[in-house]
Amino acid sequence: MAPKFDVYAHVTDTIIAEIEAGTPPWRKPWTGSASGIALPTRHNGEEYRGINILMLWVMAAKHGYVSSRWMTYKQAQELGGQVRKGETSSTVVKYGTFTRENEQGIEEELPYARAYRVFNADQIEGLPEDYYIRPEAPRDLGTAEDPELEAFFARTGAEIVTTDEPRAYYSPAKDHIHMPPVATFLSAKGYFATLAHESIHWTGSEKRLERIKKFANREAYAFEELVAEIGACFLGAQIGVAPEFDQSAAYVEGWLKAIKEDKRAIFRAASEAQKAADFVLAAAGQSKAAAA
Repeated sequence: MAPKFDVYAHVTDTIIAEIEAGTPPWRKPWTGSASGIALPTRHNGEEYRGINILMLWVMAAKHGYVSSRWMTYKQAQELGGQVRKGETSSTVVKYGTFTRENEQGIEEELPYARAYRVFNADQIEGLPEDYYIRPEAPRDLGTAEDPELEAFFARTGAEIVTTDEPRAYYSPAKDHIHMPPVATFLSAKGYFATLAHESIHWTGSEKRLERIKKFANREAYAFEELVAEIGACFLGAQIGVAPEFDQSAAYVEGWLKAIKEDKRAIFRAASEAQKAADFVLAAAGQSKAAAA
């Protein structure tokens, strides 16, 4: 009898392998050789969320897929397409709940995660032409300021303090984001990517998502940095800013330790990152209806 497929272990092992290879999936959200910017979407255009974004970014980068559309074999057929012979599917996770009677005879709802298989539109022939439309390239900001992005972050309501101090950080005690002047960055893209990262930290205040209360230890601090990195990518993919990172080896060590010891840790990090990105978008007036 074949062993039961463990979706948590499969996803965790996949992402650990990417981190250990020096290419975490949130570092490469721009898929294919055309360097298009895209969040992966279902056949009907709904965006994937959380851990599924990371998994599909992994597969798109690994195989060079450029289309942002993904679908099951059956959905491809229903659209008049046919998966090419020899193509390999990718794993995504469906969440749900089921009812079970506990030892006290009381019915309770329990969550579950089930894997299912999808293919990228680039693996399928005969789909309607709009399924092959390539995503837009990320903004090339160069060294110019960007009033639209400045207005976006201003609308979030976050207090952004600018001084000559050469550090970017979120201060939980003062509840503000500190940024060096735009002119001190090599590009405006680097400035706004960094601001996106710190904005994700800002959402963790007890006034907002209550994610950051105290960093109890090094692992907890590293986990928050992981949430901020992934969240900055989710946010960047929505507003058109490629992420930039300045991490230490200690953070990576902390991530790997947490993920290896708890196979659901990366699921929690992706979930918290999604909530944080959604919060920033909603605060700036760009919220979207959540896909299931």
